Amino acid sequence: MTIYDILKDSSYKTEQFSTEAIERLNANIVEKEGKNGKKVCFVKCLVRQKEIQLKPEEVIRQLFLDKLINEYGYPISRMQLEYPVYFGREVKRADIVIMDEDKSFVPYVIVEVKKPKLKDGKEQLKSYCNSTGAPIAVWTNGEQIAYYNRKDPNYFEDIRDIPKAFQTLMDVISERWTIEDLKANDVLQKDKISLKDKIKDLEDEVLANAGVDVFEECFKLIFTKLYDEWLSGQTPSRYLEFTNAGRTEFKLKEAIQELFDKANKKWKGVFEEKSKIALSPSHLSICVASLQNVKLFNSNLEVVDDAFEYLMNKSSKGEKGQFFTPRYVIEMCVKMMNPKENETMIDTACGSSGFPVHTIFHVWRQMAKDRNLKVSDLFSLDQKPYEFTEYVKDNVFGIDFDEKAVRVARTLNLIAGDGHTNVLHLNTLDYDRWDETTSQEDWRRTYYEGFDRLIDLRREEKQNKEFNFDIIMANPPFAGDVKETRILGKYELGKNSQGKMQNKVGRDILFIERNLDFLKPGGRMAIVLPQGRFNNSSDKYIRDFIAERCRILAVVGLHGNTFKPHTGTKTSVLFVQKWDDELCPKKEDYPIFFATQQKKGKDNSGDKIYVKLPDGSNTLDSHGHLVVEHDLYNHENITGDGIAEAFAEFAKKEGLSFFH
Repeated sequence: MTIYDILKDSSYKTEQFSTEAIERLNANIVEKEGKNGKKVCFVKCLVRQKEIQLKPEEVIRQLFLDKLINEYGYPISRMQLEYPVYFGREVKRADIVIMDEDKSFVPYVIVEVKKPKLKDGKEQLKSYCNSTGAPIAVWTNGEQIAYYNRKDPNYFEDIRDIPKAFQTLMDVISERWTIEDLKANDVLQKDKISLKDKIKDLEDEVLANAGVDVFEECFKLIFTKLYDEWLSGQTPSRYLEFTNAGRTEFKLKEAIQELFDKANKKWKGVFEEKSKIALSPSHLSICVASLQNVKLFNSNLEVVDDAFEYLMNKSSKGEKGQFFTPRYVIEMCVKMMNPKENETMIDTACGSSGFPVHTIFHVWRQMAKDRNLKVSDLFSLDQKPYEFTEYVKDNVFGIDFDEKAVRVARTLNLIAGDGHTNVLHLNTLDYDRWDETTSQEDWRRTYYEGFDRLIDLRREEKQNKEFNFDIIMANPPFAGDVKETRILGKYELGKNSQGKMQNKVGRDILFIERNLDFLKPGGRMAIVLPQGRFNNSSDKYIRDFIAERCRILAVVGLHGNTFKPHTGTKTSVLFVQKWDDELCPKKEDYPIFFATQQKKGKDNSGDKIYVKLPDGSNTLDSHGHLVVEHDLYNHENITGDGIAEAFAEFAKKEGLSFFH
């Protein structure tokens, strides 16, 4: 029997430990016959030097003891197990305690392995450290690990590691990292946690009681850290500045504010020119410590996207029924729409700009392949060739009516597009009033360059109704109705099947018509819609409206968990191409591609389901990212061919213009 058999049905894993440590423990296991004739595993404890039964938490404790001895160099003489911690008359037992080198009766490091969840483990550690005065704490369940420095009874600050036996705590805290160090030690990959989890932890511990706007302050920190990483991407030998590095809290605040000011000057139009970080020096210190080991630049934007979706769900976006589209759904749509470098694309309800940014990535891959270039096609630190950034500047656009979403989208676009962005804060549906918005000086200062490029694509000069875009991909808000007769009167779908003006119309219905106005003849659209639009008899007039103007290419049914935890509304993606004599000649009868997602991607709580290896650990792709279990497209041959690949075959067989 091995430790994997012991851990099989538990919450504990072995990913934090070396193969050598695991082999040493396995080699020392002794099997004995227990009650009912069942085999029970024992091992000689590294510290207590006596046989103890190997239960799941004991496996992790023995592996961590091995780590402390062989990797950190701590002598067994400084270690105590089941160390008594007193709370009045009550006594609890700390799993592992390393005693101070000079004061052998004073705890120096306390390790918790019995609580398999971080939140529970951290609470236990807090109580132990506060009772004993120990300055350092560690929690691990073998899969994840967290290190803390107890600054005072209320705040535990993340640290990168615990000191080795020959180091001091200040040696660890003051260590400076380059971008390569960050890549090698990214806490999200190393400890299998998410940025969203980090922010939730900060919110519980610091931000909720800091008297600040949580969204704004987290956004400023993410924005500043992205800039710090970007700078180091240009000069890899540079030391990262977004770090505590042993500075006083006041010096740290000065340094982070200065870094934010530089970022705000580089990437304009996201924050006001004179914006300041509102967090107090002590609160900021804890936040920086928690985020300094996180690498934000990654291949698919999920690191920052999940965090922003969590933050924005507390604001107006969730109330309007507009939720960020999962990246795996976006990637499927982009593969099926197959955008080219000479084509223009817009998302009319862009949220965090997922469709535009993934369109950029898709086209960059094609451009690199066509030119035999080895360049990054990702949300990365690499310098992009001139024609790559020119493509972004002239061809890719986004619009959203939620100001916070626009600022997030602009941030991601500015960085992905190497300083260019055409993300605009406008009400897509109320185009008659665009001129009122665009004439405002503050608006022009931020958005004028992108808007000037947008109006170059108008079908007629001085009108904002019709445009000449090749592609639209959008997930419009499908909660809430539009009731203003002034707006409804501009849309054919503002009328019912008898041609009478309606009192209210679903926002997503108007987006269908509005999006088709953005498309040139032969242009194509992918749009996420509630399943009812495809099924309800009362919505037949909408389906007729679409069929009259477009060839229906495909309908892909998404799983009911796709937009959980925000909504369980069942959705499908509609793919169409506008009739055109050359690109899409009109037909009365033609085949349509139908598919339904079978692998759900999320559980009933809305948490992503990841592809697992045989030992139960998560599979990582070539960029070190978790792979969601879905059948929408082939993710690096990990998920296998899916709906997007099947559609590509269908499109080639049908001779569709964009798959020639």
